[in-house]
Amino acid sequence: MRVFWRRPSADLALVAGLVYLNQALFTVYVLREHGGDVSFVASYLPSGWFALADGPAMRAFASHVPAPGLLAPSVLRVQAFLELPFVLLAYGVVLRRLSVRWYRRMLDGPPLWAASATYTTVFCLVEQHFSNPYTDADIAIRIASAVITPLWIGWTTRHDPAAERPLGVVGLVAFGAFTWALGQLVLTVYDTALLYNLGHLPGRLPSALVASAVLVGARVVADRYGERGEPGVAVRTVTAGLRWALVLFFVPALAVRYGVNLGLALPSAAAGLAVCVAAALLAVREALRGQNRVRVAGWCGQMARAAGVGGVAGLVARHAASDAYYEAALLRSAAVAFLAAVLVCAGTDRPCAGTDRLSRPADAARRRS
Repeated sequence: MRVFWRRPSADLALVAGLVYLNQALFTVYVLREHGGDVSFVASYLPSGWFALADGPAMRAFASHVPAPGLLAPSVLRVQAFLELPFVLLAYGVVLRRLSVRWYRRMLDGPPLWAASATYTTVFCLVEQHFSNPYTDADIAIRIASAVITPLWIGWTTRHDPAAERPLGVVGLVAFGAFTWALGQLVLTVYDTALLYNLGHLPGRLPSALVASAVLVGARVVADRYGERGEPGVAVRTVTAGLRWALVLFFVPALAVRYGVNLGLALPSAAAGLAVCVAAALLAVREALRGQNRVRVAGWCGQMARAAGVGGVAGLVARHAASDAYYEAALLRSAAVAFLAAVLVCAGTDRPCAGTDRLSRPADAARRRS
């Protein structure tokens, strides 16, 4: 049990549980103190917030809660503290699935503090953008969270007993499914809890259950069979590109995401493109180190096919369903494109297996074993 609570996934579940608890208490507060009318706070924020879960069961529960006036901090204040650890832990869960070594590097020390500072700056700018009577207190709470959260996450990262494991083709496919499922659950929490839309939860529950099943299944497959499928040069390129993208995107991620909302669409797009280009260059250098010209030429053809198939698959997935949030469509598109690219790379790596030169000592040691 002690080991379990040193994992970012356990901490993320804890934070999500606290967020939902706050939503229940917020609903009680609004029902008892404001007669179910959210206009006292909703008027300061854009549409799409505060869909209460005020059915008979919630009203019956609210009627038995003593001193509901003490629940006033549930209005925006608790969320202001919990949003930062929720985002950082979700990122950490994904990175840990791909590389424990890089998870330890990024979720402790200077990178973690830098991410905490940049994320908090973005959150505070958003608070100012939607200025309201709660803004000053929320900013103070977010600054406190920016100090406390890295201390907590850094401690759990240092005490996490996980060890680095090589990922084979099966592990990469499982990682893609795992990341999509986690992303779906994160979006569910954002919609139903962080935006105070607990009333949306029944409608989101079926997709959340599907995502939970995929998450558990992908984790089981990765833990049991993740090293199967010796990765060739093309698959190693995809793996390295994904790893470098996650590492480089860690600190500026939220600034890029919210730049569009703050009127900085072009700088945000430029920053995102710069991260992608840098990750691609680093991945190519890592994967092609030591390969001869013939193999590099074959690799170019492989990557072109993977990009083409992945792009088409991602585009089809993008338009396969309508989504309340564009992030859901992007997530589905990216996951399908990634899985298609990995499978194409794995299939085209096989005929070239005899000409590959392993570019990392760890890879060579694994093959000799």
